[in-house]
Amino acid sequence: MKVHLITVGDEILIGQITDTNSSWMARQLNLAGARISGITSVGDHEEDIEHVLDEALRQADAVLMTGGLGPTKDDITKKTLAKFFGVELEFHQPTYDRILRFFERLGRTTTPAHRQQCYMPANATLLLNKMGTAPGMWFEQNGKVIVSMPGVPYEMEYLMEHEVIPRMKRFFPGLPIAHRTILTAGEGESRIAERLEQVEDELPPHIKLAYLPNLGQVRLRLSGSLPEEQALNQELDFYAQKITEKLDSLVFGFETDRLEAAVGRLLQEQGKMLVTAESCTGGYLAHLITSIPGSSNYFKGSIIAYSNEVKMNQLKVSPQTLETYGAVSEQTVAEMVKGAVQLLEADVAVAVSGIAGPGGGSPEKPVGTIWIAVGNAERVATQRVYAGKDRLKNIEYSAVHALNFVRHFLLQEQEALRK
Repeated sequence: MKVHLITVGDEILIGQITDTNSSWMARQLNLAGARISGITSVGDHEEDIEHVLDEALRQADAVLMTGGLGPTKDDITKKTLAKFFGVELEFHQPTYDRILRFFERLGRTTTPAHRQQCYMPANATLLLNKMGTAPGMWFEQNGKVIVSMPGVPYEMEYLMEHEVIPRMKRFFPGLPIAHRTILTAGEGESRIAERLEQVEDELPPHIKLAYLPNLGQVRLRLSGSLPEEQALNQELDFYAQKITEKLDSLVFGFETDRLEAAVGRLLQEQGKMLVTAESCTGGYLAHLITSIPGSSNYFKGSIIAYSNEVKMNQLKVSPQTLETYGAVSEQTVAEMVKGAVQLLEADVAVAVSGIAGPGGGSPEKPVGTIWIAVGNAERVATQRVYAGKDRLKNIEYSAVHALNFVRHFLLQEQEALRK
């Protein structure tokens, strides 16, 4: 099953917003066994939308569109689709009744534009949108499917999960497709590929391995297709286990797991409380940790030591250390860890200090130089990593490496107790 994705809206073409819908839809469709034949963005112009839709139907079995279903004059998708199929727009009373009830609950009244929103192409099967006022629309023509959904991400995601993908699976029955995802951190894809060369050579033709890198992490996705679904799942489990054994501690989880959740589990298993001492990350590391429900069971707090003054006064970093080695140094982050453990009475602390950029670098310490330390009252481990020149990406990259360094520190502590 080949699927083409179309996003409608001038705001995408002028760079006002980024099309995140297509990447999310592509991932979900891939998991459902579809192949994406193309992704197109088009403006709010009837002729352009018709042309793109016509071209997409030439190469794909299904076309999924987002955007242009709102109550304003620039929302022209329904009008364009009615013209494309040669049908009239008809008023849909149940949709209007839903809108009336929605606004009654809010204590507000509707406008004529909301009534206009309820005119639908006569040949559309409407898809109930419990997250908003605009329903999705399903069309069938010559054995192909066209779907139109709102551009609001959470509305589109609801319709995809509860309406579109289940219907597409029924409409396009095919071979079972299954996936396994192994999550790694700490090595790049080329190094991982070297370690997995033998496993890749052993993979049967119906199973493929993909490398999906992102900011210090690499997702490994095994995908396979066979008529016998049970046999396929057994094979995928077998090769996922072989990959996990080959990569050992690089693997932190599977499927939709998150690195910060993996660190949290280790802390809880060991009954330890973590604190952060952050300079260049400015609290982003603490944000990642606290994004996990229940993190109060293992996370105590954070010191944002952005200035040298806070490093000295709060974390007791020696003025001599800062003068001799600088804020971005192995010595400084080690002292930040010791100070954080003592100040917040924690079991483990992680400290980050770096040059996020775009300025502030030097030949000795270029932009992207990051020092990380993890430790407790007894020992401190340090690590230097190099990021790029983009400030925001450097902050994210630093936080990911810091989390992974905490993970390895905890694994080492765990191993030491077993000996």
